[in-house]
Amino acid sequence: MLLPTQDIAGLCAHWHRIDESLLSDTGVELWLYCPTTTEPMISGNKWMKLQYHIKLIQQQQYRGLVTFGGAFSNHLAASAAAAQLNGFDATAYVRADVIDRQNPTLQYCLTKGMTLIATDRQTYRQRQQPDFLKMLALRHPGCLIIPEGGSSELGARGVAGLNLTDTPAGPADVIATATASGGTLAGLIAASTQQSAVSSNSAKVLGLTVVNDLSLPEKVANLLAEQAVDAACWRIVATAPDQRYAKCPAEHVNFCCEFTLKHNIAVEPVYTGRALFKLYKMIAAGEFAQGSRISFFHTGGLQGLAGLYYRQLITQQQYQILSAAAVG
Repeated sequence: MLLPTQDIAGLCAHWHRIDESLLSDTGVELWLYCPTTTEPMISGNKWMKLQYHIKLIQQQQYRGLVTFGGAFSNHLAASAAAAQLNGFDATAYVRADVIDRQNPTLQYCLTKGMTLIATDRQTYRQRQQPDFLKMLALRHPGCLIIPEGGSSELGARGVAGLNLTDTPAGPADVIATATASGGTLAGLIAASTQQSAVSSNSAKVLGLTVVNDLSLPEKVANLLAEQAVDAACWRIVATAPDQRYAKCPAEHVNFCCEFTLKHNIAVEPVYTGRALFKLYKMIAAGEFAQGSRISFFHTGGLQGLAGLYYRQLITQQQYQILSAAAVG
């Protein structure tokens, strides 16, 4: 079955208004935008970031794709699923010393026919270097090279097709999302800019970064280089600068479980849950004016729950709570 690439394939988007005493006490309104597709592994933001890459592969008749990711990468799982559904090859350079076939994410990628190449950290750091990319192009002729996380101009373009400004209750004042590689954030900034150009509605975009990457603002700006974007319309805030990426401190995991049980919306502690935790802290600190309406983009990533349990970063009970309410 081929997924159509003209639009967001099989997208079913759900808006959820979040009711919390914190929100009523501060007068802040919070809406979650939760997109799913017919293939759970490419739900959230993944299909949006991949759709134009896939379209290019089909138009240019590439034989497949080559991409990059960590051993528990949502992007790798989504790329493997998309390649298998569309009938082309997929190869991934995995940041790992060996390919662990018991790892749930890598196991899934292998079942979808993706070729996995273990890549040491020193080599992996070259993934954005022109000479390294030229070498890969020679090694994998006829393949489209997709950056880590799908964060390219094509990836941002896919996300820019979303309208998170208009919630069911009216225009949002703030659009918020978790960000790591920057593609989703760049797309939302572009979308908000486009929306403000055709209507009186404009929203500030808030990227809640889950990685400690000082170059992230530059990466986002580069993805927006060809667009007329006001730098004042977006900002990046660190979620937990004292915590390494994907280490899942207890307070984040507990927050995710409590949120999931209360709202029946699964969030994981690496991306969405970590970003929501920080957003709640900002709301409690009075960083949003009373009457503010926040639109929060749930980027999916729930396939990673199995990997967190596999690494014993969450307990069996926590895994059961979070996976039982998974939205995609």
